Amino acid sequence: MIQRFLTGFGAYLILLSKVFQKPEKGSMYRKALLKELQLHGLDSLAIVSIISLFVGAVVTIQTALNLDDPLIPDYYVAIATRESIILEFSPTMISLILAGKVGSNIASTLGTMRVSEQIEALEVMGVNAPTYLILPKILACVLFNPILITLSMFLGLFGGYFAAGFTGMVSNTDFIMGLQMAFIPYYVQYALLKTVVFAFLISSISAYFGYTVKGGAVEVGEASTKAVVASSVAIIVANYFLTDLLLS
Repeated sequence: MIQRFLTGFGAYLILLSKVFQKPEKGSMYRKALLKELQLHGLDSLAIVSIISLFVGAVVTIQTALNLDDPLIPDYYVAIATRESIILEFSPTMISLILAGKVGSNIASTLGTMRVSEQIEALEVMGVNAPTYLILPKILACVLFNPILITLSMFLGLFGGYFAAGFTGMVSNTDFIMGLQMAFIPYYVQYALLKTVVFAFLISSISAYFGYTVKGGAVEVGEASTKAVVASSVAIIVANYFLTDLLLS
């Protein structure tokens, strides 16, 4: 098992060395980047928005129930909600969701191109296939995922604000006070830095599984599943090390 992992990791690094080479024609890559931004960025706005809004509301309600003590000020609910969403939910949980949505799409797209010999056709035409097919996907995720996570933070806190006022557990005034109290701006920077790392892992690992698939339609489906699992595990592991490095 260890040998198989090391072999796969080595192949992954070799593929990355081919990806990050000078593009042959800038205009061709710009068009590909814009297409990937639409596919992996803008098309993810809806699911990120809905999940963030309702999870923010749920976190607020659960926090208010657990802090239902007359000795604990109500604004502590907002503080706990803010820290939960900014530090962990938005950067990590949303990235795991994007690993399922974006990662499977990248792996299946490249896998289909591989089994239908479209990648071989690009190589025959003299195109650096890894750079042309994978680099725009990585750049699109790295550039747009921080925007998605920033939106997720805002909507998560807004969902908490709405739930607090709607249920009457916390007044809107106390909730806003809690959001502002003892706020540490570095936590947002930390979350966005994690997001960039997670975006790179999602796009590059998924691209590796799709690009190296062998077989037919069944193997493409298996590669998509492996890509999502591997990306999710990589995110969890990277989250631990980044948290220990940046917050300790």
